[in-house]
Amino acid sequence: MSVKLTIRQVGDVTVIDATGRITLGEGASTFRDSIRDLATKGDKKLLVNLSDVSYIDSSGIGEMVSGFTTVTNHGGQLKLLGLSKRVKDLTAFPAVPQQEQNNPKYTPGSCKQNQA
Repeated sequence: MSVKLTIRQVGDVTVIDATGRITLGEGASTFRDSIRDLATKGDKKLLVNLSDVSYIDSSGIGEMVSGFTTVTNHGGQLKLLGLSKRVKDLTAFPAVPQQEQNNPKYTPGSCKQNQA
């Protein structure tokens, strides 16, 4: 299954709930296009909830970094939430901040669809 993205607002934060796999091809391009569209539209605070993502390959990681750069270049912030241990290890570099480390008030549970 490719990635499915659900986009919603929680206050001034645009939350992107991802489900499935972010891999080479449709999954990574769907992720990239959604982030680019939101940044172009003017959304400044993006929180990507990855708690329901089962797998991310190197293309998916690359699109996350690309998305971070795009949002930053548009004057915004992109943060990641709900990373698996494997993805945390792969993204443990300063370019992509992990929300759990920066602001403990956001957790995968606090951003669930029914609590928005």
